[in-house]
Amino acid sequence: EEKAKTPIYVQQRGPELKLVLGGFVQVNFEDGDVSAFEGRFGQTAIKDRFRLRRARINLTGDFAEQFDFKMEGDFGQSDGTSGNRTAFSATDIWVNWHQLPALQIKVGQYKAPFGLEQLTPDTQLLTIERTLPTGAITPDRQIGAEVWGKPFTSFWPEQKDLLTYYAGIFNGNGRNITVNDNNNFMFVGRLELQPFKGKIAGQPSFLKFGGDVLNSRDEAGVNISQSSNLLVNDDGSLSPFVLPSADERTAWSVDAWFEVGRFDLIGEYLQEHVEGRTVNGEPPEFSNFTTNGFYVTGAYFLVPKKLQAVVQWQYLNPGQKGNDGLYSILGGLNYYIHGDDLKLMVNYIHTWSDFRQANPEFGEDQFDEVIGRFQLMF
Repeated sequence: EEKAKTPIYVQQRGPELKLVLGGFVQVNFEDGDVSAFEGRFGQTAIKDRFRLRRARINLTGDFAEQFDFKMEGDFGQSDGTSGNRTAFSATDIWVNWHQLPALQIKVGQYKAPFGLEQLTPDTQLLTIERTLPTGAITPDRQIGAEVWGKPFTSFWPEQKDLLTYYAGIFNGNGRNITVNDNNNFMFVGRLELQPFKGKIAGQPSFLKFGGDVLNSRDEAGVNISQSSNLLVNDDGSLSPFVLPSADERTAWSVDAWFEVGRFDLIGEYLQEHVEGRTVNGEPPEFSNFTTNGFYVTGAYFLVPKKLQAVVQWQYLNPGQKGNDGLYSILGGLNYYIHGDDLKLMVNYIHTWSDFRQANPEFGEDQFDEVIGRFQLMF
């Protein structure tokens, strides 16, 4: 007779108090002028496609009561235009010392603390993709260290979220790169203020504000538009801005999020100045420029916790050619089958190109795209 099979079990080696295995899958359907809102038209146009947007697996845990950690990687390949990732690669790998809530220390690879939309988890965004100003200006994931905390936690626990600060120092040349491009670091800081959390007309509500600053000196070859496009091409389309020569860049942003019951209103303004540096007597190979942009997003639950309507207005002024701005308006629906764990989303995006309108010889100046997404978290 057959022996009963014993179940397989995994036992952790170290004395972790908690170890959680998780992940998520996001699959997109993209039709029309794909990613035109990110400046991908004309010479950088992308064809209709199904896209494995993200396929991540992660391990999070607590170690010896004073540390928490995360290791995450992505099976999803890059889009083939702004990144060349073709295999499983690390997204977040960090350790955080949290014994003092007001003074925590985090080291590893993770998103530099800059930009509300950038720091909102991929699985919790109200739109399918982040806006162009966020992709073009925020530094995304970097390797480094930061101190952060909630100063009021110990002596005013009911207002622990009133103030949160972050101050970080990073290599500044992107994720999964083992060498720094120079002996300079990227400095990033963020302050978050939540002056109100309570009820308005009986509805759970809050008001949050945020502000960020960044400074970095980079060498030739560094992509300064980490997760999107910034360089204006001859036909008004955009592609990743890989520096042809050394620069110094300074950026700042402000953001606000107001929620009353079923309604959310979120806005953010970002600006970055990129200045060429002379190195070893070699003058810069590009002109100085200032990029700025903003978005405003409104969302309302038509059916509480189930069906949500979203509208968004976004704008980016790359600041490299006269009249090179891109505007987009978005309308969307989110259907929460089981919260964020199982979600269907659809977005329609209409985009206008100032450059194409001023230079009609290059072709169309208005673009339309429909994106659908299925999301599963486990």
